[in-house]
Amino acid sequence: MKEFHGRLHKKYYYMIVSFIIVLMMAGLLVDNQVNSRFVVHGVMIFIISICLLIYPWFENTWVRYMTIISSTGYFYTLFYLYPETWSGFVLLCFIPALSILFFDKWLFYFSLVINLAFIAVTFGYIGFVDKGQDYPYIYTDLIGNLVNFLASQVLLYFIFHLTNLRIQKQRVYYEQVQQAERMRTTGQLAAAVAHEIRNPLTVVNGFLQFYVEDPAFNQSQKQNFALMMNELDTAEHVISQFLSVSKPDNVEKVDNVDIEMVLKDVTELLNMYGLLNDNGIDLYVEKDCHVAANSIELKQLFINLIKNAIEASPHSGSVEVKAAKVKGHVCIQIIDNGRGMSQEEVKNLGTPFYSLKSKGTGLGLMICYNIVEKYNGGIQFDSEPGHGTTVTLKFPLVPN
Repeated sequence: MKEFHGRLHKKYYYMIVSFIIVLMMAGLLVDNQVNSRFVVHGVMIFIISICLLIYPWFENTWVRYMTIISSTGYFYTLFYLYPETWSGFVLLCFIPALSILFFDKWLFYFSLVINLAFIAVTFGYIGFVDKGQDYPYIYTDLIGNLVNFLASQVLLYFIFHLTNLRIQKQRVYYEQVQQAERMRTTGQLAAAVAHEIRNPLTVVNGFLQFYVEDPAFNQSQKQNFALMMNELDTAEHVISQFLSVSKPDNVEKVDNVDIEMVLKDVTELLNMYGLLNDNGIDLYVEKDCHVAANSIELKQLFINLIKNAIEASPHSGSVEVKAAKVKGHVCIQIIDNGRGMSQEEVKNLGTPFYSLKSKGTGLGLMICYNIVEKYNGGIQFDSEPGHGTTVTLKFPLVPN
């Protein structure tokens, strides 16, 4: 998710960054003698200022890592340039705290590792080379200072870990609220559709059935009536699907379903569909993958997702379908090598009437989300533009 959506956020960000840069410049000008130390200090301020100023325009991983690296270099530069200032060591202890602001787990671990590596070199230098000449306040209690430094890193790790857990819980809660809102909206739409459209369709279908039995019409006309009745049945089926999204049938028969058998049936059914564009389906299923569900609904779920993967795949491409037991769950993956999706597109999947197809309605994925939730499962889309999409389904494993 982008962090700077509007001018207001950028305005506050630049106000804070400008204040930080002014403080760094003030720290530089205190040592007003223009010498090598002054120049090195000024260069480091320039580098970190550039990283902070360009971040809102890119907001990518590389800029974040460059910001952390330049910040680490800046604080260690201050520590070595001004050995008489004991507060420099305190700043070294809190370098990983900067990465917490980005809420990036791997960035924090990276910052923690490089800080530990740098401090190991620093204490080695003080203990074996400097020997208290420039850093007497550290050398006199080298072990104690090292223990204090390590304790500060452990403290920062726990702060980050607890913060990250809370953010993850809030993110899950936010997604659940979004999904509940989607289902509520769809339920209201379904009720309106069923009331306003279903009754007229039933009347029209009844008259067509009457005309089919009427001897006044010839066989050719009756064939046209049969075709119209089939189309009305299709419309009735779509409306029933719409209603199943908002009011799922919780009394549906639940069996011990063998995922291998269901996936084999579905892939055999869709193989002919894939051959239209020379697309194949590669199936890899581990034995004894059983879940408690309704087999018909599971087939509907897999048909929707595998059909989407086939349609997203390029000509002569293949779709991989894998199923395996993972930590008490059955994990099913449907992998295509199509155009992929952006994070914004993935975020909107399952929204009523949102579809990436030119004639899509988004109803198929709404049904998929509903079926997965009904059987206490989970569904996740991992995609990147140009690198295809992986759909991961998880259902509780039940014994055979």
